[in-house]
Amino acid sequence: MEKVLILGASGLVGRALIDEFKDGFDLFGTYSSSLTILPDGKQFQLEIQQIDKLTEITRSIKPDIVISCLRGEFDQQIKFHKELAMELRNSSSRLYFFSTTNVFDGDYSKPHTEIDIPISESDYGNFKIECENMLKEILDERVMIIRIPAIWGKNSPRWNLIKESIIKNQMIDVYSNLVCNNLLDVLLAKQLRFIIENKLKGIFHLVSEDMMTQGQFFEQIINTLASEKSILRYSFFQDNADTRYFALKSNRDDMPGTLQSTNKDIISYLLG
Repeated sequence: MEKVLILGASGLVGRALIDEFKDGFDLFGTYSSSLTILPDGKQFQLEIQQIDKLTEITRSIKPDIVISCLRGEFDQQIKFHKELAMELRNSSSRLYFFSTTNVFDGDYSKPHTEIDIPISESDYGNFKIECENMLKEILDERVMIIRIPAIWGKNSPRWNLIKESIIKNQMIDVYSNLVCNNLLDVLLAKQLRFIIENKLKGIFHLVSEDMMTQGQFFEQIINTLASEKSILRYSFFQDNADTRYFALKSNRDDMPGTLQSTNKDIISYLLG
């Protein structure tokens, strides 16, 4: 049974990964402040600046697979992931690093595929690009880059914000011209499991099959939950009416149709 270490196991994505991976893998995880559902001997409190503790944990576990869905200060994350990669370099471990649509936030003219060269104007996007490049340089084919869009779940901050805004009758700001895609936490976990079990390599864009504007996505939810309320406040992204894309596409064909979803599927799941 392969050993899997999830870095950031107490977050939205980390919790979904635990639920999906708890059967079939020897599972370990780290957390910052909130405990996970893992047994005491298999979860470790770890802050992003605790490099020595990271080394101690990885040498103790000797994981076959490391999944990083950490959050934290960008410079500290760069140091953390460099040390992690150096630690894994002389082993056979595989690293799965979660990245973001923001690596393309320097070009909103089109959706971007795995073969497009990242270009970013944000600190967040540039940090993720730096991390991606550094990890590939050290680990080569043993690092897999998992780029994801907005992640939704039954207990995600985005979903909770909508429900709270409806109750309090608070406005939600949305863009009417920004085309996006989305993904559910539970489906992301299943997709990653498929990637791991089939030892797929490279860069992956894990997203809904279709795209819609941010405004349209929120409209479909609000119209079902609170059709009598007008709590969406529309504006143009970049103060321009032209269509903009904050979206990923995939040119890979190795993900089965059963592990694909549409925005309609995502909304139905959230409302179900």
